Amino acid sequence: MLPLMILQAAAGAALGKAGAAIGAAVAAIAAAIGIGKIGAASLEAGARQPEQAGHYRMTAIIIGALVEGACLFAILVCLIGINN
Repeated sequence: MLPLMILQAAAGAALGKAGAAIGAAVAAIAAAIGIGKIGAASLEAGARQPEQAGHYRMTAIIIGALVEGACLFAILVCLIGINN
């Protein structure tokens, strides 16, 4: 009975660590896609109205920083999950 419980606990810990690693990867990929879309939209908006290109660029930088912050927070949460 005890060896079975030990095996179940070990398998559960391994699955939890794998899930946390996959979660960190998904967060990084989602942030990369989001920043790519922000950059594409900013470039397109600047091409449509060149006089406002500086405004669009600054807005894209701010939004990109917010997306990166959310991504880093998600990755940190996943890394804490891996270490526990």
